[in-house]
Amino acid sequence: MKPTSLIEALQDADMLEIDGLYAWQFDLDTELLAQISAGTAGSDSAAKPLLQVHCIDGRERRLWKFSLAAVQAARHSEADDNWLIEGNDASHTLKCFAAYRGDNDDDEAADEA
Repeated sequence: MKPTSLIEALQDADMLEIDGLYAWQFDLDTELLAQISAGTAGSDSAAKPLLQVHCIDGRERRLWKFSLAAVQAARHSEADDNWLIEGNDASHTLKCFAAYRGDNDDDEAADEA
């Protein structure tokens, strides 16, 4: 099932691609998301950083920060399966990748039978 928002896609992601650069390190502020879900977030929550993406570009360490409002406003492109998100300085293309995971539950059920 395809995520309906960038927040959903980020919660399932293990790696990101930002502007063609692979980023294994990214931080999603789950505490802020929990406050929003519980209705306890402050009035300034839309401006707070929700997503930070870290990567190494050659020898240069790069860091992008995106507010809750920017993540919520991100637009999905079906054709490329990526998200267009507005940063403080420019627009960025973000793609989420989830690792494949095996499930051994079927094997255990077969062993018990």
